[in-house]
Amino acid sequence: MNTRTCFSFFVFVAMAISPALSQAQTPLVVAQRVNLATSASVQVAQDLLTLSLSVVREGNDAHLLQTQINAALEAALQLARRESKPGLMEVRSGPFNLSPRYGRDGKLSGWQGSAGLILEGRDFARITETAGKLQTMTVASINFGLTPEQFQTAQTKAQAQAIAKFRNNATDIAKGFGFSDYTLGEVNIGAETPAPMMRQRMLASASMASDAPIAAEGGTSQVTVTVSGSVQLK
Repeated sequence: MNTRTCFSFFVFVAMAISPALSQAQTPLVVAQRVNLATSASVQVAQDLLTLSLSVVREGNDAHLLQTQINAALEAALQLARRESKPGLMEVRSGPFNLSPRYGRDGKLSGWQGSAGLILEGRDFARITETAGKLQTMTVASINFGLTPEQFQTAQTKAQAQAIAKFRNNATDIAKGFGFSDYTLGEVNIGAETPAPMMRQRMLASASMASDAPIAAEGGTSQVTVTVSGSVQLK
């Protein structure tokens, strides 16, 4: 009887003490999660020119009007293709439109048609000189932007700066809250594609007759990279 009682007592004591010993041996870890975001921007020279030309005609005969527009477009295409070079100046046709016009009485009064031609590339001089020779079309707009290579170069530089700022901010925040270091949680990196710089410009056909190049000078674009995510302070 006494033996059984003692055995039960020791088992009870061991079970009661075991959790306390386990808690004493496991250090208490305090972790704080912090969300933060940083960004960096890099200015780079615009190295891509997109020059759009158009021809607009009006008339009473839709078929004749379409023929006239096609002839003007084909003449411009033939000349532009002779000057084209891969990467330096690409040539492609733009939108074609033919629509009716109505008078105040609601009756058909005529037709209006238009066609577009686009010159695009890195060789600004070649593009503007070619545009000046296309006497059957006028310049509708001039856009400046970045080639994929220029954008990638700027993105890589901005990304490195944004990551460095993220790490520095995380270190400062950890120290500010009394922690010695941090570990990375989930991190997102995104790049903002700059919108092309557009310059609208309508020129009369007479101004194109001199074969003079179109004045076009690019500026700079800003590429921004944002780094956001969370860190665990420790």
